[in-house]
Amino acid sequence: MLFEVWAPEVGEVVLSVDATDAEGTGDGGGHALVRDPERPGWWAGEADAVDGTRYGFRLDGGPVLPDPRSRRQPDGPEGLSAVVDHRAHSWRVPWSGRELTGAVLYELHIGTFTREGTFDAAATRLEHLARLGVTHVELMPVCPFPGRHGWGYDGVAPWAVHEPYGGPAGLRRFVDRAHELGLGVVLDVVHNHLGPSGNRLSAFGPYVTDAHRTPWGGAVNLDAPGSDEVRAYFRDSALAWLRDYRLDGLRLDAVHALRDTRAYPFLEELSAAVDALAEESGRPLFLIAESDLNDPRLITPRRHHGLGLHAQWNDDFHHAVHTALTGEAGGYYADFAAAPFAALAKTLTGGYFHDGTYSSFRGRRHGRPLDRARVSGHRLLGYAQTHDQVGNRARGDRLSATLSPGLLACAATLTLTGPFTPMLFMGEEWAASTPWQYFTDHRDPHVAEAVRTGRQREFAAHGWAAGDVPDPQDPATRERSCLRWSEVTDEPHARVLAWYRELIALRHQQPDLTDADLSAVRVMCDERARWIAFRRGDVRVVVNAGPRAVSVPFGSRPARVLASWDPLSPPGVEGLLTVPGESCAVLLQP
Repeated sequence: MLFEVWAPEVGEVVLSVDATDAEGTGDGGGHALVRDPERPGWWAGEADAVDGTRYGFRLDGGPVLPDPRSRRQPDGPEGLSAVVDHRAHSWRVPWSGRELTGAVLYELHIGTFTREGTFDAAATRLEHLARLGVTHVELMPVCPFPGRHGWGYDGVAPWAVHEPYGGPAGLRRFVDRAHELGLGVVLDVVHNHLGPSGNRLSAFGPYVTDAHRTPWGGAVNLDAPGSDEVRAYFRDSALAWLRDYRLDGLRLDAVHALRDTRAYPFLEELSAAVDALAEESGRPLFLIAESDLNDPRLITPRRHHGLGLHAQWNDDFHHAVHTALTGEAGGYYADFAAAPFAALAKTLTGGYFHDGTYSSFRGRRHGRPLDRARVSGHRLLGYAQTHDQVGNRARGDRLSATLSPGLLACAATLTLTGPFTPMLFMGEEWAASTPWQYFTDHRDPHVAEAVRTGRQREFAAHGWAAGDVPDPQDPATRERSCLRWSEVTDEPHARVLAWYRELIALRHQQPDLTDADLSAVRVMCDERARWIAFRRGDVRVVVNAGPRAVSVPFGSRPARVLASWDPLSPPGVEGLLTVPGESCAVLLQP
């Protein structure tokens, strides 16, 4: 078997095969690698190995280190690597892919979707998602991270799969089951930083540069000397997930933290490579970015001089929905809270709320306008809740902790009938009572204490007492965050779930609800009465977040109720639709 590694700044690389620990004890034999004359900085050599064989690299006589491109870390990110033979796996289910256009995504975390916290346990719940009507499951990161439980954003091996979840074999079984049910699978990957524990990449080469700074320290090296190989490292990792695990798309974490001054941006290079793989494989593949820049170039096609990513999370829509329904006005919600229904109307028609406008939260102007002729609505993901917007609250409280079932139905209606690609956060569809809190399992006591005190310090600045902020290292924090599936059939959870199913079914049945033309959306709202109504083709949507019934003008043409949270009659001869307080409806008015 051929072993290769990029280590441009060392004088000797020895491959240790069948090593049993990081010191090389029980080493079945060292194999000196030789420099590759065709690729500067690369070393290569042959050794006998099969699926599961442990190995590592010894640099200049140092300890045996895991492979930077390791496909499996059986003992965690600080242990040795293991060979994974993807060719030996036979997929059970034929799969031609499922594109992003017309999709409904469902974000879930493997470690808390079930109490067992494994791929196999999560797979047993996929029928629920198929019945719900979603089209794609979006997995939070599954790369190896310290300990057993965590969010996954502090991973250090971006080619491998977290072993406690089930490792590579478990992920393949999960994907096979999802595809069997017609569900696409999207994976959240982190290219903007590496975790604090087990990160040995700097021993191999200039993976990180001090030329730029990020919230996590030095930036991933995308533009300094050696950056060609670092870019290839992350690009090829992304392609490997899509190819070897038959994933349908990737979500790219916090791309605004990718510091890159080169003329050919890494994100453009990555989008071109993914499009090429899609062409080669005959499957639709896509990239979804998380970005707070409100820069439409990110999702503008490359032929129009954009970076060509296929979609991005749209936090502006979330913030507008959140302030309209909760009244919260702190932090970044302040920009939306002055007139939340007008803010919601602006995002529904223009995509971004901040499109060059002044942001009081940032103290400057922010964003630029979206060209609706070149960028369709499906390239923006709309959501009322996500792991970030729930988990980064001090107590990890969901909307269901404070809003009535009627207002939760309003949030669902805005998300699932709006012009964006909808995304739900696990448990949202039945108004789960469980919080989703920030939890870690760092084995390094210094890192654990730094995370704990840092979390307390962050929320103390917002008036929270230290005792009110859950300890991330306490196992009970993760336990509280696990979904309670027994709730699904209880009220009011069952009623909320039925509403989500009805709305998703409508979205699939009514072509106007998947029309991606933002310029065709028509909106009216009443800030004081707290209602908003919008038209998408022949479909009319009305959301009343106020406590009292309102009369919404509908005109003289007949309208038919397609779905309503509370019973209501079609508009009368006077052309008014009466909507009860904290309620919503979808109507057809050709």
